[in-house]
Amino acid sequence: MSFTQQEKAHHFRALHQGRHAFVIANAWDAGSARILAGLGFTAIATSSGAAAGVLGRRDGRISRDEALAHCRAIVSATDLPVSADLENGFGDAPSDAGKTILMAAEAGLVGGSLEDFSGNPDAPLYPLSQAALRVAAAVEAARSLPFPFTLTARSENYLRGNPDLDDTIARLQAFERAGADVLFAPGLPDLATVRSVCSAVGKPVNFMVGIKGKSFSVAELQAAGVRRISLATSLYRAAMTGLVEAAREVKEQGTFSYLDRSLSSAELNGFMQP
Repeated sequence: MSFTQQEKAHHFRALHQGRHAFVIANAWDAGSARILAGLGFTAIATSSGAAAGVLGRRDGRISRDEALAHCRAIVSATDLPVSADLENGFGDAPSDAGKTILMAAEAGLVGGSLEDFSGNPDAPLYPLSQAALRVAAAVEAARSLPFPFTLTARSENYLRGNPDLDDTIARLQAFERAGADVLFAPGLPDLATVRSVCSAVGKPVNFMVGIKGKSFSVAELQAAGVRRISLATSLYRAAMTGLVEAAREVKEQGTFSYLDRSLSSAELNGFMQP
């Protein structure tokens, strides 16, 4: 059964209003998206780091056109709603953020995240006023669409060397006032901090799993007030870990025990289109 973009958008929005937190699984290509859908996840996200890795590059080193081509491949592989990691909107100006949202919708996405990371090592975060204007422009673009595009606004403090909880909360509150639908501060260090963030805002909060020592169970995060749990690059890194371990075994030991742990071709093909 094929769902329209409108139907997927409403389903995605409804997931954030449910009684329980849900996990949005980050795919890195069409095949992984089909596997995640086949395993029963209810929504798919992209990851900028995984998208770059598929092209043999580091995170933040792909263009908007490349990122959206990656998104289109994932959208075409599944009937699940797909939300994209849109980095900083691929430009500093509020108009860049707005244009990226419109292009994301054209690619079939029903949601996307916008971060306040500037990419400038001397000033890694946009000033709060500029960051809020960028979110407002993205919101304006999203509201112009004929379906409810779910915009997530990210405060990058904890990933960019500024673990300032007060500033993080101030940024998320400003993004909420600007109209963001979901709020997100990746890298929060503990559940007490997660609770502080969730209690300080009125919109659903996304928590990012994927950092050793700073990832918690679904039950713990739900109890702290989290509504959505994303997996960042962690599934992609897990898959690449399997690749590296298997290839090292072959190269260094000349053995193939990794085959005993692998899916069979028939099992893998079971997730794919005939």
